[in-house]
Amino acid sequence: MPKHTRAYWKGHLRLSLVSLPIEIYSAVESQAEVHFNEIHKPSGRRVGRKRYVEGVGEVQSSDIAKGVEVAPDEYVLVDQAEIDAAKPESSKTLDLLQFIDQSEIDYRYFERPYFLVPADKLAAEGYAVIRDALRKTGKVGLGEVTISNRTWVVSVSPLQDGLVMEMLRFADELKKPEDYFDDVPAEKPQKEMIDLAVQLIGQKTAPYRPEKFENVYQEKLRALVEAKRKGKKIISHVEAPRRVGGNVVNLMDALRKSIEGKEKAKPKVKTAKGKKSA
Repeated sequence: MPKHTRAYWKGHLRLSLVSLPIEIYSAVESQAEVHFNEIHKPSGRRVGRKRYVEGVGEVQSSDIAKGVEVAPDEYVLVDQAEIDAAKPESSKTLDLLQFIDQSEIDYRYFERPYFLVPADKLAAEGYAVIRDALRKTGKVGLGEVTISNRTWVVSVSPLQDGLVMEMLRFADELKKPEDYFDDVPAEKPQKEMIDLAVQLIGQKTAPYRPEKFENVYQEKLRALVEAKRKGKKIISHVEAPRRVGGNVVNLMDALRKSIEGKEKAKPKVKTAKGKKSA
């Protein structure tokens, strides 16, 4: 396990009467992104945040309360004791309540992944039993866990030699697609265009290799920061404005040219006799 890694949560994984100690670690590198601070240029120091109310001016922390907007500019004030009373108690158990096929979970529900590991050697056997049983049945476990006064629905599934836990969104957190797709034209495209698009998709189908994709923006930001640290002059690159407006290229022609271009780009492979074949 990487050094200086702190567990996000410690508790027990429970399946009926089987309970074993586990630790949960974030599976996402949150330090991967470049974060900006506001800096006072003359002094080079960070800019602080003052609390300000329009028409009143700067206010003291003791005069600030938490409120929920229930109508435009209308708020219900709630004090911390009332908020604390509504919070669920943090549990120390992740209960596996149900098992389903992973394909049953709409990908929009997945929130964030975590590595779920046995807390000690004594827990390793039971951990391996649950992992291998999930792998053999092709199922994932659905459970509930309360962390930091918030209850989560989670899925638990095998990943390589271990288990991964995915926090899931609740149904009421997802917006309704029909609210956004109502204006999509109902008429069907020409069959020939669909067939060409299917052919193009087939040509571009390949195994998913996440390492092939790079966060270009973050890489450029890191390079920019490093160059400025070394005192290099930064030359801005101005992109040409994107063209907006009508569909300049005929869709059918664009599909045909895309397929033709793909075919022309196919590399020539040498045969065993040294001859070239398309």
